[in-house]
Amino acid sequence: MNVNIQQIKQRFGIIGNSLALNQAIETAIQIAPTDLSVLIVGESGTGKEVFSQIIHQNSVRKHNQYIAINCGAIPDGTIDSELFGHEKGAFTGAIDSRKGYFELANGGTIFLDEVGELPLSTQVRLLRVLEVGEYIRVGSSKIQKTNVRIIAATNINLQTAIETGKFREDLYYRLNRVPISIPPLRERREDIPLLFRKFTADMCEKHAIPPLRLDDAANELLTNYYWKGNIRQLKNIAEQISILEKERNVSAHTLLAYLPEINQSQSLVVIEKNNSNANYANERDSLFQLLFDLKKDMNELKKLVFDILSSSESDLQLSNENAQMLQKIYSTDVAYYDKQQHDEKEEITVYEPKNNAMPHIEDAQEIVENTLLLANNEMDIIKRALAKYNGKRKLAAKELGISERTLYRKIKEYNL
Repeated sequence: MNVNIQQIKQRFGIIGNSLALNQAIETAIQIAPTDLSVLIVGESGTGKEVFSQIIHQNSVRKHNQYIAINCGAIPDGTIDSELFGHEKGAFTGAIDSRKGYFELANGGTIFLDEVGELPLSTQVRLLRVLEVGEYIRVGSSKIQKTNVRIIAATNINLQTAIETGKFREDLYYRLNRVPISIPPLRERREDIPLLFRKFTADMCEKHAIPPLRLDDAANELLTNYYWKGNIRQLKNIAEQISILEKERNVSAHTLLAYLPEINQSQSLVVIEKNNSNANYANERDSLFQLLFDLKKDMNELKKLVFDILSSSESDLQLSNENAQMLQKIYSTDVAYYDKQQHDEKEEITVYEPKNNAMPHIEDAQEIVENTLLLANNEMDIIKRALAKYNGKRKLAAKELGISERTLYRKIKEYNL
């Protein structure tokens, strides 16, 4: 490994050996001696400010002022005053003149964290500083000069912000003269155990408590977790476990209690191959159950309409075409319906295909098509029964051979 990279890691407390991390550090070292503006891109909690300090401390400006500003933490109404200063009486509450950060950091470096949160009006002022090194205090007409290197950082996609009109494209290209991308923790998984051990060791040493150890399953869980909050989230959990757990040998079950439940269903990537198969089996069984329920409903509907068509007491006047069509659909399935009802009384067994092969479900398309057809004809029959008895549900339900409550539900279902 490059000696300079190792020295930087030791000096700034960077832990990890992933290729993406080393490339980011190497880029920071190479551009540090220049005055080029830098845009650091990375998710929240990846350590973007550490890279801005690496650049400043390895530049010719290292003996001058370094100011870090969180652009998202300053209200829109005061951010221009904070960055560029203001004159006395420039606005309500401006009882004195005040120097802004660009004036205070002249000759040094300004780190603009969350630069994507800057208002558009402030973006115009910042663009002027980047282009010619000039700015004007709020409430003044006097142009002032500054020699400041700007390092910006963001955790949002600025290209998307440009498309939506929230960020100026010309400012983006001014800031992005040298881009540095910080990898999220899930893209440097080999570094996660190292970081966890470092955080727990520091906490245990600070509070004079026994060291913490993870078993193999816990280590695997730790490594494969999504870590949405990246290093910051990992450090928080490491410190919590170090202080709260009396048992110093931590299992996967114990570790799981500290991982946010809201993310577990989405964030735990494949931990074991067996778990992957189990998830597949659960999804497969759910699909089977859905199809079985659908077919059961269809058969019940077939039975109901077939009974109506077969009833000698029915006075419903169906067209010959409709009657023939319904008879064709239902007559072939009455025997199957009776068998289905008998089978449902037996204990349900889960089908387990060999070698995780999906079974061939022949009736899926037929179920959907027949169900739609049945629904249309059922609605027509109910309409005719209601019309025959002038909307009296009790008489219509008796005619149809169903309960009044079932008829009421069907009326609501078909919006009759």
